[in-house]
Amino acid sequence: MKIYLVGGGTGGHFFPLIAVARALRKIGQEEKMISLELIYAAPSPYDKTLLVQEDIKYRYIPAGKVRRYFSFWNFTDFFKTGFGFVIAIFRVFLDFPDVIFSKGGYASFPILLAARIFRIPLIIHESDVVPGRINDWAKNFADKIAISFAESLSYFPEEKTALAGNPVRKEILGGSKEESAAIFGLEPNLPTILVIGGSQGAQRMNDAILDALESLLKNYQIVHQAGSNNFQEVKKRTDYILDKNDFKSRYHLSGFLDEGAMRGAGFISDLIVARAGAGAIFEIAAWGKPSILIPLRDSAQNHQRENAYAYARAGAAEVIEEENLTKNLLVFQIDKIINDKVAREKMVGAAFSFAKIDAAEKIAREILKLGLKHAQ
Repeated sequence: MKIYLVGGGTGGHFFPLIAVARALRKIGQEEKMISLELIYAAPSPYDKTLLVQEDIKYRYIPAGKVRRYFSFWNFTDFFKTGFGFVIAIFRVFLDFPDVIFSKGGYASFPILLAARIFRIPLIIHESDVVPGRINDWAKNFADKIAISFAESLSYFPEEKTALAGNPVRKEILGGSKEESAAIFGLEPNLPTILVIGGSQGAQRMNDAILDALESLLKNYQIVHQAGSNNFQEVKKRTDYILDKNDFKSRYHLSGFLDEGAMRGAGFISDLIVARAGAGAIFEIAAWGKPSILIPLRDSAQNHQRENAYAYARAGAAEVIEEENLTKNLLVFQIDKIINDKVAREKMVGAAFSFAKIDAAEKIAREILKLGLKHAQ
């Protein structure tokens, strides 16, 4: 069976696709199904090494981005999308997959348009509370729709939509104190704050963490994933800020945490500070950790803000709006959660209740069911 995996060029799309790919392989082996050929189609491979490790082929399909503001690049990207559609037509015709699974995003548009023309079975997944433009369009011809948040149901046809959650890689779950201590060199019995930035939109949040760093390190140790693109700048600032600080060994900076490090950081953390992308929220929920979410102010369809408050209503997180983000407020909220054991335990329970760690398996089974039906 041949399956196309499609999605935008961010980790928020790519890593859930990897989680689904692993679930597909696992189910295929357990049920002794026919061999699976998985193909990732996108403008860039995102993580070429991981694709090779997972035995997922890559197909280059260019796509232009539609910006919500005036830009010369909107004009050039229109032609890029047209070129991508031509390539997608040839690629889809030559590969002719049995089923396509799409996470949405502008990068998926050429493939989805080709899928519609060739009438290839399609499952789409919406990560955010408010659907993006591509999924809002694709819902009209998709065979099945999976959503992460219950609030999204009102945007999609009820008869073909199911609440599945957001796929999370099982490899970042579990862990032990010993593993975490070995990875990060943490002090025992000192509360640990995990800060999850990223390559996109993390600068404002990183700035707030660095402004509060000297105050925080008096009482906590911090594991900070600043984002690969931000690492050097953050390192320069922290080297200066912590030059003569007695607690500088309590700060652990990384540009990117691999799966083992993410597992260790998630396990050992007492509180997580993060943006409000669906990927981050569902990983935090799967870890069962209290969190402070700082939604990106300029996210498309204001989706991070909607995500953050949907998760906060479940009782698992506090939200700080970006325009209200200050050093003092951040330190206050962290102290408030860490020092209130009862409230923290309630947030842990709410996070576990919200998590859907079987999302990848549920989606994989629907993909295989639809693919087998098409292959007959």
